[in-house]
Amino acid sequence: MSDRKKTVLKILLVIIINLFAFAALNGAYDYFKELSDTGELSDYIGSYGYINSEEIDKYYNEAQKNINILNYDMDFDLYPEKKLLKADVTLTGIFNSGKPENIGLNFQNNFDVKNVRLNNDKVTDFYFDENIIYIPIKNSITDTFKLNLIYEGTPKNKGLSSFSFDSFNGKSFVYTLSEPIYASTWFPCNDLPNDKALLDISITNDSSKISLSNGKLVEINTDKDRRTYHWKTIYPISTYLICLYSGNYKYFFEEYTSTTGEKFNLDYYAFPEHLQMAKSDYKNHSEMMKVFEEKFGPYPFAKEKYGVAEFLWQGGAMEHQTITGIASNLLNGKGMFQDYYIHELAHQWWGDAVGPISWKDIWLNEGFATYCEALYAEATAGKEALQSTMLAKFQTRFNDQLYDPENLFSSTVYDKGAWVLHMLRFEIGEDAFGKLLKEFFSRYKYSNASTSDFKNLSEEISGKNLDQFFNQWVFNGQGIIKCEYGWKADATSGNVELTIKQIQDEYKLYKFPLEIKIKYEDGSDEIHKEYVTTGKQTFNLNARKNIKDIEIDPDKWLLATFIKSTTGK
Repeated sequence: MSDRKKTVLKILLVIIINLFAFAALNGAYDYFKELSDTGELSDYIGSYGYINSEEIDKYYNEAQKNINILNYDMDFDLYPEKKLLKADVTLTGIFNSGKPENIGLNFQNNFDVKNVRLNNDKVTDFYFDENIIYIPIKNSITDTFKLNLIYEGTPKNKGLSSFSFDSFNGKSFVYTLSEPIYASTWFPCNDLPNDKALLDISITNDSSKISLSNGKLVEINTDKDRRTYHWKTIYPISTYLICLYSGNYKYFFEEYTSTTGEKFNLDYYAFPEHLQMAKSDYKNHSEMMKVFEEKFGPYPFAKEKYGVAEFLWQGGAMEHQTITGIASNLLNGKGMFQDYYIHELAHQWWGDAVGPISWKDIWLNEGFATYCEALYAEATAGKEALQSTMLAKFQTRFNDQLYDPENLFSSTVYDKGAWVLHMLRFEIGEDAFGKLLKEFFSRYKYSNASTSDFKNLSEEISGKNLDQFFNQWVFNGQGIIKCEYGWKADATSGNVELTIKQIQDEYKLYKFPLEIKIKYEDGSDEIHKEYVTTGKQTFNLNARKNIKDIEIDPDKWLLATFIKSTTGK
């Protein structure tokens, strides 16, 4: 999902400006200014409506980890004028070990459940405990089970916008956005991100509507004034990535040839009123696709499609597998929001193909996709574009840890996550980092990976012990490096004594590689690379000429501030 911080700063820019103006009149400007300067403003607004780790822990029950759903076969009838969903859902699954007394699945308890069958036997004594439905197992299940539920009702619209009966210019539009734990508002599921399954989904609505979902379009059937679109995946999918959009779309496409030589469609959908803007805004996807295929490996869902569809969630975009949803307010025909398209396409590798084992590992989704914005800038516009993109994500305060964050969608997860990858690249070197991205994708595609998996692979490929790096940046550390520095030169010997002192409060001691640029009075310069291992450290450097100044971290590899000591040289 696209960075909430960017969503706030771009989409709600006018609101924030008015907020500042109003606050100033009431003597509160300094408060909001401080929030902005420290990065807390984006977290303050970005946390609105988003879920935290405590809520996620309450959502699951331990028995779910013993269930492995293999396939979801789902038929949905939409009646937008009544805000009514009629559903016929069959789950095929197995147990990882043993056989429990009940099958417990995530499912909201507000539906009228008409019929439940387990292995074709009617079940009448199913029950709900909050938002878990329990199906008692009476007959023996030797291997695979099939569970069928027929139900209807108005889905709860929870989280970001889990199921919405909406409208645009007086015409109905239906869409879903289930991340992270809201797929259960519209279908029964094992809503763990690491329980991937195959999907068959049929969506029926008025014949004037085009209905979209994940995977490949199998068939379209029309019965009088009702039309059904049947979609099917051949690659496994996490429940939070399953989606449907149904509305008055216009469709266009382009054919893309992968680095493997395989051809597949880039499918585009927009409201008729926005068609020309969409044709302009969507046009760079083939170039984006090529860059990421070269960096990570072939597009992982080539036998299905990649699609982009306008929808009515106004908070940014969402990386539904093979069919990204883009907010209608981001279409303007001027290409102003290309970073959203870059971010969501990158998710097809990071988050969709390689999924997180748990929501504690969310930075593997969002930090990766955010860093891909910088990688794309570098690939298309060079080193300075890489640096400027990363500096746009810099802030002096990240008030959460990266692994198992309190707020899943804070700037820490997105922007600090990107910076951690940037610093890992500096730590292990260009060649190793390039190999790491390709191998991480190749090894874990169509499955799930943990932060520890990524750390272990980083060590395997680089040949370095990265305990310190991951402890300080991912597992334990908060905030950033903050240093004071000073230097003095001996003109006779050419020796330069440079002292670096760490002054941050959030984490006692960072250890990190450091580039030091010595600038000479004749306009030339040279780079020295050292390694900081103590809270206060002095380096003795050799200068060849008269020194004009010294610059710390000139290429901006570090999430750090370096303040020159008032004592000077």
